[in-house]
Amino acid sequence: MIKNLTHFTKQELEAGLANLGEKPFRAKQIWNWIYARGVKSFEEMTNISQEMRQKLSENFSLSRPEISKDLTSFDGTRKWLVKFEDGREVEVVYIPEETRGTLCISSQVGCTLACKFCHTGTQTWVRNLEFHEIIAQILLAKDLISDWDKKTRKLTNIVFMGMGEPFFNYENVAKAVKILNDVDGLDLSARKITISTSGLVPEILRCSKELKTNLAISLHATNDALRTDIMAINKKYPLAELLAACKIYNRENPQQKITFEYVMLAGKNDQEIHAQELIKLIKKFNLNVKINLIPFNPWNGCEYDRTALLQIQKFQKILKDADLISPIRKTRGDDVLAACGQLKSESEREKKYNRHP
Repeated sequence: MIKNLTHFTKQELEAGLANLGEKPFRAKQIWNWIYARGVKSFEEMTNISQEMRQKLSENFSLSRPEISKDLTSFDGTRKWLVKFEDGREVEVVYIPEETRGTLCISSQVGCTLACKFCHTGTQTWVRNLEFHEIIAQILLAKDLISDWDKKTRKLTNIVFMGMGEPFFNYENVAKAVKILNDVDGLDLSARKITISTSGLVPEILRCSKELKTNLAISLHATNDALRTDIMAINKKYPLAELLAACKIYNRENPQQKITFEYVMLAGKNDQEIHAQELIKLIKKFNLNVKINLIPFNPWNGCEYDRTALLQIQKFQKILKDADLISPIRKTRGDDVLAACGQLKSESEREKKYNRHP
């Protein structure tokens, strides 16, 4: 049975080649071709003998998942629906900017959390992604934006902010981060990777010591009653416990600010009292954070509305007056269903319609 080499860790690749009688250095060469140069056929590996290339092609493949949809926004944002071997799909979003390019990737098919504002939460959780399926999203994106020349790198940052809760799939996310960090391959430092979590305290503590990536917390509320109403995970990990873990993360990673993601929901969490409560929480736990104020992306069936820009700016001013960094996130790709989960949900509706016209 032919195996896909992109499904191997570096150690597994070395072992697989050893079974073919090859020395360990050969694995490093092949790894570099796959992850630093993005080759999709063994024939492109020109520093490897023809005999070895033939042997590789007889035993292994380098195939990528499929792209079900490829949409480009008027602002340059690109969104892809990626289909894996079992037919399951996830979303990937590329956001180009003048000085950097950010890729938002998924860690699960669907999500178990059902946070009220999140479109992905309306989809049934199906399964975790394997580490190679996480990495495949990056390889595909680099293919599609022609980004295999290190001198002109377009994709500079990776954020685990797509479908799913990354820390419910910690082991595969950790393996993917290790591949991203590998200097022989994708060579992306931990400082260029952000993992967003709804607040799984044990995994935040693990990540602080093991992965040392940037950390983003989906906060969205300033007291337990409100946060539990919006995000059920708060029942298990209430704010005091979550923010205590954030303090430890700060201590373990003193050069990194934690990002608090705060989706602005009209009349729900966007009033002056909420801004003051947020300031008190941050000062109480003496946290090194910045707050991303995020205009809400409305979707059919959701009970929330987007906060008016003027109100977001008032909220921001209160935070800034308390010396807190609080940028308002620019909305990108609305016209291509860029809110998390929207493209996947639209695709599912189309399939249902096609089956039952």
